[in-house]
Amino acid sequence: MRTIVLASTSPYRLQLLRQLGLQFHVAAPLYQEEIDQEVAPELLVKHLAHHKAKSLVERYPDALIIGADQVFVGSRGKILGKPGSFERAVEQLKDMAGRSHTFYTGVSVLDSKSGKSLTELATYTVTLKALSVGQIRDYVRRESPLDCAGSFKIEGLGIALMQRMEGEDYTALIGLPLIKLNGMLEEFGVKTLSDEPEVAL
Repeated sequence: MRTIVLASTSPYRLQLLRQLGLQFHVAAPLYQEEIDQEVAPELLVKHLAHHKAKSLVERYPDALIIGADQVFVGSRGKILGKPGSFERAVEQLKDMAGRSHTFYTGVSVLDSKSGKSLTELATYTVTLKALSVGQIRDYVRRESPLDCAGSFKIEGLGIALMQRMEGEDYTALIGLPLIKLNGMLEEFGVKTLSDEPEVAL
């Protein structure tokens, strides 16, 4: 089995990758991400995901390194990432309330030994209910989603903000599209499910 490395400090991506039942290492990427408003979001997240994986090549010269990144486009047409503070989270949710928003999640798998890499994009759309400022502030105070693009945790109380959710893979909304990632890992020879015949007892 190849060494697998998740280039991320996100506890959400860590939990998601554990769902595939693989053994893996976790390391902070040595790459400072910057949001460039001139780049289309679908290209930006793929670029950031690839460079996060690439940043760990010297540290892990013979591994499959997974990088991921996520942004969404706010109501003013700006690409937004993590809010980072209580008030910014409140402002993001005020702008999002009553509207539909698409999240763009890039995922990259890089074979540091061969240099081969695959990078994919997953999108997911959410429609938030009309929310009062009081409801928004109560939500942010209770769940503190300051490290989440969109200022909500869909796997937690954030589901109470939603009117509708649409997409091919809900894990993309949390930050690591497992359906695409599983297929990418298979192309590198990593199988999450064994095809060995069942041994009779």
